[in-house]
Amino acid sequence: MSLDSRSFRKALGCFASGVTVVTTLVPATKAPVGVTVSAFSSLSLDPPLVLFCLGNGTSSMAAFKEFGHFAINILTETQRDLSIRFASRSEDKWQGVAWSAWNSGVPILPQCLASLECSLVEVLDGGDHQIFVGRVEKMKHQEGGSPLLYFRGSYLDTAPHGAMTDVI
Repeated sequence: MSLDSRSFRKALGCFASGVTVVTTLVPATKAPVGVTVSAFSSLSLDPPLVLFCLGNGTSSMAAFKEFGHFAINILTETQRDLSIRFASRSEDKWQGVAWSAWNSGVPILPQCLASLECSLVEVLDGGDHQIFVGRVEKMKHQEGGSPLLYFRGSYLDTAPHGAMTDVI
């Protein structure tokens, strides 16, 4: 099989990933910014570091590079609408969306599986993406709940499909 971009994308789509909304503020106006991201990972426990990737064409790239802080909001399976909203190019993504702020002021979305407030450590070139490395400064998480997952170009239904039985 050739290594063309379409085949590469299809192969990578075989890896199920969680869905996050990454948020920050526009430095000059303190307007909230958010984008749906599935390219997110833990990086280090000591110090506590995470990373996420944004495509070079992302309209809010400057805000993420300049504000110095961001939040990773890890979505639950019931927050598909938030994922779709923040994946859009709409100018009014934040209309009707409740959020709170912690120490840095970046938007923390309610009822997520987890939220991590981070200070920006470094931005690295990653081909057609930029890799943002952040140090986790504050966090919260739920004890229960299921993640919103993305697999092969669509959301993965994780709802139970009946009782499981033992196979002997």
